[in-house]
Amino acid sequence: MSDVKNETATVSIMNQLADASIQAQSPLFHADLATVAKSGPKTGGVTFKEEALLGHLTLRLNAENPDQMKAAEKVLGVAVPTQPLTSVTKGDVVVRWIAPDEWLITVPGLKAFEYEAAFQKEMKGHFQVVNVSGGQTIVKLSGKNAKDVIKKSSPADVHDSQFPVGKVVNTPFAKSAVILRRTGENEFELVIRRSFSDYLWLWIQDASREYGLVVEA
Repeated sequence: MSDVKNETATVSIMNQLADASIQAQSPLFHADLATVAKSGPKTGGVTFKEEALLGHLTLRLNAENPDQMKAAEKVLGVAVPTQPLTSVTKGDVVVRWIAPDEWLITVPGLKAFEYEAAFQKEMKGHFQVVNVSGGQTIVKLSGKNAKDVIKKSSPADVHDSQFPVGKVVNTPFAKSAVILRRTGENEFELVIRRSFSDYLWLWIQDASREYGLVVEA
């Protein structure tokens, strides 16, 4: 008979983000949005703004495990949403429902590692937290014609009765894919992949042409 030893699982994690002493560059850094904002139109039906360099974490856990749910709430300061296609916001923390066992969390960029480490400390059992900050960015479309640009680009039904503030969907967008969240009456947030950021920036410029596009730095 062989001896069976109890082993404690260990996880090594490292801070993948540069500190404030090093210049970080967003996926749209090369577009020089600050210069575009300064020299471009100041009025228009659509306003574009990149929410650059946030910390992006994907969290997977068992929503039916009360201990894991309590641990997640302890780390984030807010309970993760369990209602499909919803989101919650508390201060600088936004938690988006992606699937019954998956959430996308955004936090201030330089705090991403702190949250990742806190999850590793507080969570027990089978779970996963992954820092995906370098692989995506967020852009916001706002203004009276922001919804028109969404309609041009995505099959998602963004009528007020079907897409209230706070709702989140994964949807095709201009032959790409985004996580779309409504953040205000005339404001939408798009989580986009780094590799599609150039393409979507060009697409949004073209799709907004008839309404007038204002860029905010």
